[in-house]
Amino acid sequence: MKNIYITDLDHTFLRNDLSISDYTKNIWNSYKDASILSVATARTYKKTMQFLGGIHINAPMILLDGALIATVDKKIIDTKFIKKDLADAVIDEGAKFGIYPFVLALADQNLNEVFLHSNILNNHQKNVLTRYKRDDNLQALKNIRAMDDNFKVVYMGEEKLLKDLAKQVEDSFGDNLKYILAPEAYTGCHFLTILHPDADKSHGIKTLSEYSGFDLSKLTVFGDNYNDLGMFNLAKISVAMANAQEKVKQEADVILKYNNDEDGVAKYLEELKNAK
Repeated sequence: MKNIYITDLDHTFLRNDLSISDYTKNIWNSYKDASILSVATARTYKKTMQFLGGIHINAPMILLDGALIATVDKKIIDTKFIKKDLADAVIDEGAKFGIYPFVLALADQNLNEVFLHSNILNNHQKNVLTRYKRDDNLQALKNIRAMDDNFKVVYMGEEKLLKDLAKQVEDSFGDNLKYILAPEAYTGCHFLTILHPDADKSHGIKTLSEYSGFDLSKLTVFGDNYNDLGMFNLAKISVAMANAQEKVKQEADVILKYNNDEDGVAKYLEELKNAK
């Protein structure tokens, strides 16, 4: 049975400038024949594929925090959607706090995604959107409404505001949704991600295991933030980056001395190979 390696992207596999070094590409790809290789990320399919040029992936990817499982050739394995009426109700709750979300949704079965945002943006959102200005799936709306099939609703802002919003949303919708409040290292704020209750990386890995028939006792995962904790609990070996959140390090089997800018994932894999 092959070993399985699944890595988070941001602040784990990607450097802070969103690139992947040739060294990391070479080490990762050297595992392609003897291992199962994939990613588990909060990113969309489109963004993930933009980042992974030259990277070998031979299993379905866990995308959008587990709301989508899909192959590199756009075969959809599983989806966990927030339906329109529920997503719109969440948007209405946020409006009471004077804050409007990003909504990531599926436009069609060809895996075309839509990134919806309000015309009313805070500075953190404006900062994030500068990285998407060349993308053709952005839609700015005066009165933001969700679509039929929504992967997630994401708020960005100061921690206290988002804590208050998270409490309000959870009080209103309870177990009908999943709520993840975490630091956002690129902009220095926090983000509140709202998902289908079964949309997370741990459910994604279980789905992937059933689909691909791999053994979880052979699984190693890499991560840095709170949305990685579910897959840490499932894996045989969980590896936290040197730059990981402290709560994530506490749950990890291995804490690297290297951060994402220092090719931490690749250095771990190279040391593993050299130890054999």
